[in-house]
Amino acid sequence: MIIRKGTPQDMPAVLELIKELATFEKEPDAVVVTVNDLVADGFGESPLFHTFVAQKDNAIIGMALFYYRYSTWKGKTIHLEDLIVTEAMRGTGAGSLLYKEVIKFGKSIGVRRIEWAVLDWNTPAIEFYERSGATVFTDWRTVQMNEEGITKFTLDL
Repeated sequence: MIIRKGTPQDMPAVLELIKELATFEKEPDAVVVTVNDLVADGFGESPLFHTFVAQKDNAIIGMALFYYRYSTWKGKTIHLEDLIVTEAMRGTGAGSLLYKEVIKFGKSIGVRRIEWAVLDWNTPAIEFYERSGATVFTDWRTVQMNEEGITKFTLDL
């Protein structure tokens, strides 16, 4: 198994992993992003995200997708959007290797924080993150506004 930076050619496999994650998170119909979106957004002149992929026997079996953020308290940070290993390959260490690669990358570029979200019912992930030294906050709430909400809000302006 190797961990490497993702390429545009990996995006069909990355999209399949994203869809698998959506199903795992009980939102199987929520994914609207396409391979073309991933290629354009991740590999253009100003990429919006970066990926590492886990590859075994010439197949992509996992990925970590992350992007830069800026904290008014800490400065440059990384947000780990998704880390997923295909169900058939869970337990092989691929997830741990991807996680380590993101943390090492963050260290190498001098970020002061790496952050991500985890569902409160994903106990194995929470336990893994806590064992690794991460803090899982219970007092912060994630806030989102979907496309419909954005449209409605801007119409009311």
